[in-house]
Amino acid sequence: MRLHNLVNVKGAVHRKKRVGCGEGSGHGKTSGRGGKGQTARSGGSIRPGFEGGQMPLYRKLPHRGFNNYEFRTSYAVVNVGDLARLDAKVTEVNAEVLAAAGLVRPGIKLLKVLGDGEITRALKVTAQKFTGSAKAKLEKAGGAAIVA
Repeated sequence: MRLHNLVNVKGAVHRKKRVGCGEGSGHGKTSGRGGKGQTARSGGSIRPGFEGGQMPLYRKLPHRGFNNYEFRTSYAVVNVGDLARLDAKVTEVNAEVLAAAGLVRPGIKLLKVLGDGEITRALKVTAQKFTGSAKAKLEKAGGAAIVA
C-alpha cells in the first residue's frame, strides 16, 4: 500500500455547503442564518453565558472559595538519573548547565531535584530544592547538594 493508492471511505468527504446561491438550493435568501438580528450579521455573535439581558447564572450563584493558580510556585524538575546523563566533563550543575543540555527550559527561575534514578559520579548541584532521596544519592556518590 502506498500513499497515492489511499482512497477515502464512501461518505467521508462532503462537498462544501454553498450558501446564498438561490432559493432552489435550500440555502438561499438568508443563507441558513434565520431572520434579522445580531446573529444574521457578519461578525455578529453572542458571548458565552449571555442570557439576553437576564441576570446570567454565573452572576446569580454565590462565589466562594479561593484558587491558588495565580499565586502558585512552580519549579522545573530534574531527576538524579538525568544528571548522570550529563557530559562527563561537567562537575558543577545549575539551571544554566541543565538548560544548555536540554533537560530544562532556558530562563527558568526555580529548580527542584528529584531522587528518581541512580548517579555514580560526584556532582556539585545547585538548586532551590532537593528531595531527601536526591540529596542522599548525590552525597553518597561524593557530590554535594547546594541550596541556592
